[in-house]
Amino acid sequence: MKRASLLLLFLAGTLINPLISLSYSGAIAGRIKVTKSLTKRRVTFSPYVQRGAALPLLPEVSLPVDDEFSRIAIYLEGPGLGPSAPLVAQLDQRNQRFEPEIVVIPVGSTVSFPNSDPIFHNVFSLSKPKTFDLGYYPAGQSRRLQFDRPGIIQVFCHLHPNMSAAIVVTPNQWSTRPRDDGTFVLSSIPPGKYQLVVWHKSAGFFRRKVEVKDGTAVSMDFEIPIRESSPEP
Repeated sequence: MKRASLLLLFLAGTLINPLISLSYSGAIAGRIKVTKSLTKRRVTFSPYVQRGAALPLLPEVSLPVDDEFSRIAIYLEGPGLGPSAPLVAQLDQRNQRFEPEIVVIPVGSTVSFPNSDPIFHNVFSLSKPKTFDLGYYPAGQSRRLQFDRPGIIQVFCHLHPNMSAAIVVTPNQWSTRPRDDGTFVLSSIPPGKYQLVVWHKSAGFFRRKVEVKDGTAVSMDFEIPIRESSPEP
């Protein structure tokens, strides 16, 4: 009777605190906090002008803090972490935007680039992990690429400098995105010393060393500061 009562208490604890249930496989759990601050507006020149594009930059849409979680990828780096099975993902061109803005895939995966706009697009990247230029193609057509090196691939359009996206190619299967409340969990991690990487599309990299032991759960929180330009007077 006493053992049964203890078992019920343990099961109730796992429902209240998910870290308890995750701790038996090794896990990292935490929360991302995004803060914003205003800075003076600076005059910048588009790099696309050097590539022959003459179109002006369109104003960017300002996102509330909650939406910034959609621009974050979280993953582990380190030895002994096996690769994940490749995936097939999609980065659509719609309403002169890339949808979604962030694609997270394991190394070896393939991404298609359909053009859903009634105009031409020319998708390209100058990033070291994968440099490419898909050329001009009209509505209804698509291009397809495989990404065989981990890293961040910044994606743009030659014809529309306001369009930008990122493809995050992770080195293994331990990657995730924050939930709507900023919390995240990486579970079933083998024991070892790793680096936890949090990447935000505009704020960049945030890295921390972490040691995962068998039967434990590690708690790690991150604060990501984002600077925004103040409105013109």
